[in-house]
Order: sequence, then C-alpha cells, then structure tokens
Amino acid sequence: MDRRTMLFGAGIVVAAAAGGAYYLYGDRLFGAAGSANLQALLAEGPLPEMVMGNADAPVTIIEYASMTCPHCANFHENTLPAIKEKYIDTGKARLIFREFPFDSRAAAAFMVARCAPAEQYFPLVDVMFKQQATWVRAEDPRQPLLQIARLAGFTQESFEACLKNQPVLDKLLAVREKAAKEFKVESTPTFFINGEMHAGALPVEEMSKIIDKFL
Repeated sequence: MDRRTMLFGAGIVVAAAAGGAYYLYGDRLFGAAGSANLQALLAEGPLPEMVMGNADAPVTIIEYASMTCPHCANFHENTLPAIKEKYIDTGKARLIFREFPFDSRAAAAFMVARCAPAEQYFPLVDVMFKQQATWVRAEDPRQPLLQIARLAGFTQESFEACLKNQPVLDKLLAVREKAAKEFKVESTPTFFINGEMHAGALPVEEMSKIIDKFL
C-alpha cells in the first residue's frame, strides 16, 4: 500500500483516534460551561496560525473547521463575507482558522493548503469550500483537488509530494487532537469568540450579536 492509499483510507482511524480523547481530559483548561481559557486557546500550536485581521483587534474569533463539512462551507460562503466586511476589515475582530479534519479527504485538502505559500492558504480554502461537492463526492478526490491546487501553482509532482508529506499530516492531526483534548471540540464548525464557545454555522445576525457584546 503506497502513502497516498494510506492517507485516503485512514479517515475512520483519524476520527476515532482524535474523538476518544475527551474522556481522558475532562474539563481541563475550561472555566464556565461553554467557554475556554483564552490564553490557553491562543497558545502556540503545532502549525503556524492562519489569521485574517489585525493582531490587536479587541475580538478574537477562533474557528475549527473540516474541509468536508457542509456546514463549514455554508459558513464560509454565506456568513464569513459579511463578518469580514463588518468586523475583520474594520479592525474590530480577527479570525484564526484552525484545521479539524474529520476524515482523510479533509486531511488531504488541508495538506494541500498548508503546502502552498502562506498567502495562498485562504484563497485555496475558499475555492475548496465552494467546490466541496465536486471533490468530496468524487470516487477519487485527487484529480479535482489537483485542479484546485493548480490555481496556487502546484504541479502534478508537487501535489503528489505534498500528499506524501508525513510531517504536515502529523501536525494537522495534532491540531485536531489538541482541540479535542483541551477545548472539547467535537463538531465543526466550532467557534471560540473571545473564549466563548459556539458550535454550528452561525448566521450573520447571531454571530454579530455575540461579537458586539465584546466591543
């Protein structure tokens, strides 16, 4: 079995390994129910942070997402543009986007985004969400993912090399494991807004109401 086959056949193992950790760590790092210690949330993780907005913004939104999650795609297509215009672009909030792959296809998509230059990360994620149905439902997702990756300058060779990059995969899974163990993330999308936990694809009005109370 080659490395690519191992990656695309490992989805159930990935999800099960990360998901069982909640019972081992209980409420560690948590304060009130539905919130987390913001300092702990912002601690350096296995991968460099992918951030939209100013570092000194008064509101920090941390999103955990899976590339194969339709609710995440819905948030990025229908809610995030308005939140970005109203809060992120105006310096009121920043968004930290973190990977929480639920399956091997999500892990592969995130690997491609992480192998790209940093400035291409969010554009690739955006296209992957918009074309989610195409590559998620494909019998073999590599070809549609490659077509998306080509937008960021990938060749067939660099794309294949990325999917064989074990350190990148290990770090992605470490991000997921840390979120599961320490912050009780168990579904996507999950948001921490100044430490306050909210699960589900929040509509613009609801997310705005949450952000506004911190301003």
